[in-house]
Amino acid sequence: MKSYVCGTSDQPLIYKTVGEAFDECVQKWGDREGLRVCHQDIRWTYRELGASVDRFAAGLVALGLQPGDRIGIWSPNNAEWVITQFATAKAGLILVNINPAYRLSELEYSLNNVGCRALITARRFKSSDYLDMLTRLAPELPDATPGKLRARRLPHLETVIVIGDERIHGCFGFDEVAAMAEPRSTGELAVRAVAMQPDDAINIQFTSGTTGLPKGATLTHFNIVNNAYFVGQGMNFTEQDRLCIPVPLYHCFGMVLSVLTCVMHGAAMIFPDEAFEPESVLRAVGEERCTALHGVPTMFIAELEHSNFRAYDLGSLRTGIMAGASCPIEIMKRVVDSMCMPQVTICYGMTETSPVSFQSGVDDPLDKRVGTVGRVHPHVQVKIIDESGKVVPRGQKGELCTRGYSVMQGYWGDAEKTRDAIDDCGWLHSGDLAVLDEEGYCNIVGRVKDMIIRGGENIYPREIEEFLFRNPKVQDVAVFGIPDEKYGEQIAAWIKLKEGETSTAEEIREYCKDQIAYYKVPHRVEFVDAFPMTVTGKIQKFVMRKEVMSKLDLREQVTA
Repeated sequence: MKSYVCGTSDQPLIYKTVGEAFDECVQKWGDREGLRVCHQDIRWTYRELGASVDRFAAGLVALGLQPGDRIGIWSPNNAEWVITQFATAKAGLILVNINPAYRLSELEYSLNNVGCRALITARRFKSSDYLDMLTRLAPELPDATPGKLRARRLPHLETVIVIGDERIHGCFGFDEVAAMAEPRSTGELAVRAVAMQPDDAINIQFTSGTTGLPKGATLTHFNIVNNAYFVGQGMNFTEQDRLCIPVPLYHCFGMVLSVLTCVMHGAAMIFPDEAFEPESVLRAVGEERCTALHGVPTMFIAELEHSNFRAYDLGSLRTGIMAGASCPIEIMKRVVDSMCMPQVTICYGMTETSPVSFQSGVDDPLDKRVGTVGRVHPHVQVKIIDESGKVVPRGQKGELCTRGYSVMQGYWGDAEKTRDAIDDCGWLHSGDLAVLDEEGYCNIVGRVKDMIIRGGENIYPREIEEFLFRNPKVQDVAVFGIPDEKYGEQIAAWIKLKEGETSTAEEIREYCKDQIAYYKVPHRVEFVDAFPMTVTGKIQKFVMRKEVMSKLDLREQVTA
């Protein structure tokens, strides 16, 4: 049997815009609680959220922003982010998600790469003073008339909107824009709603590549409305559910899998904090009686290992999603047992596929739910190919490719990179190594580029990581390759131990002895307190590799 699957469903694809889907939610579930933001002390029904969205959307129209204009948002999680997500959709604008961790050069690149006419920004976040950085890029801002910025380094940017009560020279306040709503701009929203099409671009998300500059994956209404719906269906979501959302909104996980999924099913959105803090998550789940929780594996690990974990009542939980990075089997088992989440699901996908392609089912056997990423999503096609592009038999490793409604329009303004990612037959090449079993369950075994070749042996880091997670002293682990003159590459492992535990490299190697093949035993073991990672919790192995190479004065091996 070939490694090809196509998801089927009794539910046809939904041909609606985000604005239409949101309005239907407000109409159907308007009196139900829609948004709870704990750190802002906000608790709104969907009808109240809808009123705020409509006011801000009309304000954006009053500013002169036109359909198709790009508007950036640079902010941690808050109510304003959620309002912006739906207001920009209703105004026909393309929302550009900017990583809250970006610094000067990254911000400049993002704004200029897609030609943002407007930017919504927080005043500051943690150690980042956003307005200071923006003013360093655009020193013209303090003297500009709001909405009429002319900056040499940011030639497209005209309007800056600041979240919060503080008034900033050259900028509009977020509430000021909402106050600009008037009958004419409100009427214009209705006109735009009629003209808007589900296949229009709605969102640009910058992919966090390991090398090179980020690419702006461009998604449509059709892409994300359907993906959000089927993700919720995969969790058996209804209007009775209450989802705790600690993942960042700038990423597809927060914006699509969390917020838009809630809207598609009438569930309540619960934000515990502006950024992830394990105790605020545990507190929100307990106090708000959340039935679902989302997170990347590192978040679940931090929650499980928190010293006050047992002080919080998590008995209301039923389901949720662990995604965004490889999900260790041992951690999944602990989430099921210790966090009262018998129906937790794993999702797999990428920003370029809106994002989910595979999801485990709430009623799948435990071994399938903890050991695979589930089966293909409805209306999505997937094939696994070898290096020549041929589909491999079931059970054989190869590169995962996706085709269907969820595939992005392309990378904004970059036809060459789009062609590199999406072939002539519409298949998006993921760069992920995967295996499909006879029942259609998928297992992600690594990245094509992450594969370690030691003395001619192909080694997949995920396999070694899963084994080391069984060690009772290990809290987290990352395995990667480093150059070696004799073997071409050797295996390195960075290990974070559980609190109070100690170990040595020799002890770890002894643990591996006779349990895994000798060539898979880590050659170099380092114990660390944290891993370099993206805001979304993806471990950056290329950073770790460079650090070890620098420490050991290693050079890349050149092969003929």
